[in-house]
Amino acid sequence: MSTVVVTGGTGTLGREVVRGLQADGHDVVITSRKAPPSVRDRVRTVRVDYHSPVALRAAFEGADTVVHCATRLAGQQGGDVDLGGRVFDAARGAGCGHLVYISIVGVDRIPLRYYQAKLETERLVEDCGLPWTILRATQFHELVVRLLNGLTRPPLALIPDIAMQPIAAAEAGARLAELAAARPAGRVPDLGGPEIVAAPRLARWYLEATGRRRRIRPIRLFGSVYEAYRAGHHLTPANAAGTITFQDYLDARVRPLR
Repeated sequence: MSTVVVTGGTGTLGREVVRGLQADGHDVVITSRKAPPSVRDRVRTVRVDYHSPVALRAAFEGADTVVHCATRLAGQQGGDVDLGGRVFDAARGAGCGHLVYISIVGVDRIPLRYYQAKLETERLVEDCGLPWTILRATQFHELVVRLLNGLTRPPLALIPDIAMQPIAAAEAGARLAELAAARPAGRVPDLGGPEIVAAPRLARWYLEATGRRRRIRPIRLFGSVYEAYRAGHHLTPANAAGTITFQDYLDARVRPLR
């Protein structure tokens, strides 16, 4: 069994990675900006300042693998690229033998600023001097629910007419835990949810699950980002490995809250 550091291990995805690693008997170190230090069931949580090379390197000492799940939006203290560079430098300095990075399907084809930062961070991984593994996944059910919650607040919900292929964070986390315990594999096949569904239909399912009534109007947008989504560059139909559908997620996580 190995020791694995999970950056952002208290987040939506990070928690699932930790759960998978813990179930397989690995020692886990969670690095977090806010969580209080603790030790429980072979999981040690360390509060770190990601701007402190000394603190990061100390957190990574003795680790076999680092799974980088922490993220920043563009403009937040340098964004994802700055954060990734600091994490990768510390992992190399601590002598870690494997770096695992989670990215997003379509980062190389959709001109969103956040996606461009993810792609640049992928390149940092490839050039960091450590053996590495990169997994790209489609959007999580949890994120789709947050988006739909915002879009369906008005009486008339305007929903972009694009398709989506959401996957459960639990399944993405399990896959990352599996990759962390294996040998470095470079860029592995993308990971997608079990079905591709039009966003307006997802919105109807979400409203039904929450017991709310809204009119839904599919809308067409403009620009290169929208066209990239319309072309399906964020989808991976050949890698629909997930098994938990969006309806399954709603039944388990949303309907019980009504």
